[in-house]
Amino acid sequence: MMATITEKILAAHAGRDSVSPGEFANIRVDMVMANDITGPLAIKEFKRLGVSKVFDANRVVMVPDHFIPNKDIPSAIQAKTIREFARDYGVRYYETGKCGIEHVLLPEKGLVGPGQVVIGADSHTCTYGALGAFATGMGSTDVAAAMATGDIWMKVPPSIKFAFHGRLQPWVGGKDLILHTIGDIGIDGALYAAMEFGGEAITAMDMDGRFTMANMAIEAGAKAGIFAVDTETEAYIASHPQADHTAAYKAYRTDSDADYVRVVDYDASRIEPIIAFPHLPSNIKPVSQAGAIHMDQVVIGSCTNGRIGDLRVAAEILREHTVHDSLRCIIIPGTQQVYRDALREGLIEVFLDAGAVVSAPTCGPCLGGYMGILAPGERCLSTTNRNFVGRMGSPQSEVYLAGPAVAAATAIAGHIVPPGEVMSERKETSTWRS
Repeated sequence: MMATITEKILAAHAGRDSVSPGEFANIRVDMVMANDITGPLAIKEFKRLGVSKVFDANRVVMVPDHFIPNKDIPSAIQAKTIREFARDYGVRYYETGKCGIEHVLLPEKGLVGPGQVVIGADSHTCTYGALGAFATGMGSTDVAAAMATGDIWMKVPPSIKFAFHGRLQPWVGGKDLILHTIGDIGIDGALYAAMEFGGEAITAMDMDGRFTMANMAIEAGAKAGIFAVDTETEAYIASHPQADHTAAYKAYRTDSDADYVRVVDYDASRIEPIIAFPHLPSNIKPVSQAGAIHMDQVVIGSCTNGRIGDLRVAAEILREHTVHDSLRCIIIPGTQQVYRDALREGLIEVFLDAGAVVSAPTCGPCLGGYMGILAPGERCLSTTNRNFVGRMGSPQSEVYLAGPAVAAATAIAGHIVPPGEVMSERKETSTWRS
């Protein structure tokens, strides 16, 4: 039976020769993850089961990242809960100063990889599909059961193929491709499907761009986003060796005559930098049509765009420029390692010279937690993944989504602007391409 990547992975983890979309299967998981927001509830439900240990301590990981360092007493209690659970049950745990944003951290640490099934009590767990894994978010109760048994019971999703053809324009990256896709199909256009990405534009894209696209599959309603393993994936894995005592990697490829429920083709060469307007990721406009909308804040970071490649793009634009006096620019490296790499490459100095502030790794502003809360009437252009009403603070504020290039250019101009317009002000010519 011909099958997609997703169907092959799930069949292997169900101990079966094949599975079909729509049927239910008991699936063995390779990694279970929770954070300081979702972990405490999962821990509460886990303890209600009355079991004495997790199914495999090396395959359960707790990452405090949303309110870390703790912003107040309730967040400190949340973090304390998962810290104590990690100590008592011996699971993997990454604390402040040694960690970062979960969906940047796990691939960096070699905890997830091709052919695995990874679940997390966070909707953006689908990020790991960039590595050829089937990764999906689940509720805290489901995660509790998985921590105890190592299994999940789920419906096999259908697969939709998204093929991006042609060469990307300057300053266009993974964020622009996924926003373009969500704008095209809508926030439920891939409901409970596996979004499989391919095409020559994807083959030419680096892993940071792929992580961004897989990360936002959930914003189209998808169960997972997934990429085939290629030389780019293999190079990433070689530079981020697999952690000890984790499940073995295995690359799967879709059969040539596998059955997709839909195939969507895009001419990537026609896609320009994209802006998602309030209050949905699907409410998009190309930057050339966005207008010079004033911003009060720019955020560059998050599990969507907080990797070293994203910071390099931002620094390329911010170098020899100054953040506009009318706004604040907050830059958040995704992990301690990303921070260290940015320091080594001189990117942090570029940001500071420009007048931006650099934060410790945190999800903080993305969910309206801290480190960038919006007041009524304020607007923020952010490289995060959601712009719902009140997402970053006041319900009377507005969040616009974009990639790091547009974000950095906007920080300089004080309003939305195409990156090329800012770069043309400098004598030197940028050589950056996605």
